[in-house]
Amino acid sequence: MPRFIAFLRGINVGGRSVKKEKLQETFSSLGFENVSTFKQSGNVIFETNAEGIHELEERIMAKLQTVLDYSVPVFLRSTEQLKSVVKMESFKGQNSECSSFLVTFLNELSPVAFTSQLPLTIPKSTAQVISAHGTEVFSVTHGGGEGALPNPFIESKLKVKATTRNLNVVRDIVEKFG
Repeated sequence: MPRFIAFLRGINVGGRSVKKEKLQETFSSLGFENVSTFKQSGNVIFETNAEGIHELEERIMAKLQTVLDYSVPVFLRSTEQLKSVVKMESFKGQNSECSSFLVTFLNELSPVAFTSQLPLTIPKSTAQVISAHGTEVFSVTHGGGEGALPNPFIESKLKVKATTRNLNVVRDIVEKFG
């Protein structure tokens, strides 16, 4: 049975707190199997034979809206898609000393106009959006609170919702569930 990872945007921020058990119960109620969370409750792993990623995202968002009484954007990837993200080596040649490598997930392809402008330095920081491939955007931050910068910058540039994870978390998910 295919395995998917739902990256939930803003699930435990802004005074809202959702226990992993509630998320697991919510995902199980949709008929998904082997539901678990990873490191944060915003990373939900599950299996389903259902087809159509966008339809699955819509079902999950509707259910979360009902259960939590607020909107939670969902960014769904298969384990195979995440393996490809890790294999891309989008950070090759980047100085890893004191840097964090981040992957921002989108539900739409990165526009060519945006991609052709890269790399972009995020205003008032040294953080950079360095590349984009399909529905993933890659950034490098250098500490000092920069880790939270790529997501709102990318959302404002592209006028879409997005969610960002550290590449180490993505690698860990692939190693454990891939």
